[in-house]
Amino acid sequence: MAFALGLGLALTMHALPAAAQGMGLSFAGLQNVRGLPVEIKADNLQVNNQTGETVFTGDAVLGQGDMRLAAPQIRIIYAAAGDGSIERLEASGGVTLVTADEAAEAQSAVYEVAAGTVRMTGSVLLTQGRNVLSGDSLFVDLRTEQGRMEGQVRTLIQTAP
Repeated sequence: MAFALGLGLALTMHALPAAAQGMGLSFAGLQNVRGLPVEIKADNLQVNNQTGETVFTGDAVLGQGDMRLAAPQIRIIYAAAGDGSIERLEASGGVTLVTADEAAEAQSAVYEVAAGTVRMTGSVLLTQGRNVLSGDSLFVDLRTEQGRMEGQVRTLIQTAP
């Protein structure tokens, strides 16, 4: 299962103070895991060859390099072409995504591989170092490195002493 979650997460926030735009929220650590082997651990695995879905449930953890994606359920939907490529990855039930320097939490996350987009929804919390950004949903276009946080957006920027 060649899953490369290359999230180049550089956010452009229009509703935040000017200082927030310089936060540098990039999830750059995810770029470093591309091409590395993927390991998935879970309590259960269900494969449906007719629909092209693989579902990992029960403390599912997907690891690639120093990136970890954990959720009660991780669903992998393969492309109809039958070449083994992944069309979409869905994590639900409370999602945690961690790299060496950053972390994100949400109720669910969807990575559309072909479109190069990631959407996290439900009480999204994004941290980088001491800075924190939260909202109802986060959408990121990996190709353009543009994103938006929507719904009850709050940010905490730690300034140097």
